[in-house]
Amino acid sequence: MVAPGASDLLEALPLPAVLVDADQRIEYLNAPARAFLGPGIEGRSFVIGLRQPDLAEAVEGTLADGRPRTARFMGRQGARDTTWTAHARRAGEGVLVTFEDRSDAQEAGQMRRDFVANVSHELKTPLTAMIGFIETLRGPARDDAAARERFLATMDREAQRMNRLVRDLLSLSRVEADERLRPRERVDIALVLRSVAAMLADTAAEAGVALSVAGAEAAVDVPGDADQLRQVVTNLAENAIKYGGSKVTVTLTVHDYLRDLRRAGVSVEVADDGPGIDPVHLPRLAERFYRVDTHRSREVGGTGLGLAIVKHIVARHRGRLRIASERGRGSTFGVVLPSEP
Repeated sequence: MVAPGASDLLEALPLPAVLVDADQRIEYLNAPARAFLGPGIEGRSFVIGLRQPDLAEAVEGTLADGRPRTARFMGRQGARDTTWTAHARRAGEGVLVTFEDRSDAQEAGQMRRDFVANVSHELKTPLTAMIGFIETLRGPARDDAAARERFLATMDREAQRMNRLVRDLLSLSRVEADERLRPRERVDIALVLRSVAAMLADTAAEAGVALSVAGAEAAVDVPGDADQLRQVVTNLAENAIKYGGSKVTVTLTVHDYLRDLRRAGVSVEVADDGPGIDPVHLPRLAERFYRVDTHRSREVGGTGLGLAIVKHIVARHRGRLRIASERGRGSTFGVVLPSEP
């Protein structure tokens, strides 16, 4: 029987807590533990109730010598697998087991591992090609002028690809580091749109794309980082030119009220008349290295990080990223930004 007041103390704990008595039976579970482990296990042997050998060994050890122990406990909440650290501590004649949710840390670790694997793959491909061409130039193509120029051109292209990847990785790192610091300076977003359009005019012309800007005739000030907002518009417009159709329109609109932000703000939309994107891809487009068409992305020099950078910059500005597309009906990538801090 739990001592008077002990049950109130256990219920006050925000973590799942299980009290195991000296007879190795589950004496008490607080509300978070009942929700986590399920009902009907009080009074049962902890080995049966908790069902995981590592935890059973930790509890048995603490019951035997009183020394604190920890063990990993694998759980499941809905469709999500969870990872917990179980802490076994002496409590009177029994053992108190508390569970600390480590799922987010595990997922973050997995994301880091996936990120390193993706970066390694993205760098290895052009490096392998360059090493092969260097070996060829040192051997059979040493005296072949035409082959030498062709190989050097390919090596230059691959080197530029690696340079873009490193540049975007550094940019992503800086954006993530600054994300919690909200920009306070005022930026003329209309001027940003016009300057980006002028910078990309030649790129659009070479691709046979008509690039135009609407709604940016007059100054429109928003709180922001000018360089980062220029990067957002540039990334979205470049993507539309590379993957869209024959026309790209960048539109600036001032809103008295934006439902996304629950206040006044502006929207910048980059629309193209290209082939569109299958809806199945839309939720993942802003993930690092996610590509709808990997082969085409690499052909046009994409690194797979552009939209991830956009997402983090927009988050820093307390805005929202919007993506809408239908197969055969083009795509619209837009951001909404607050007008005031």
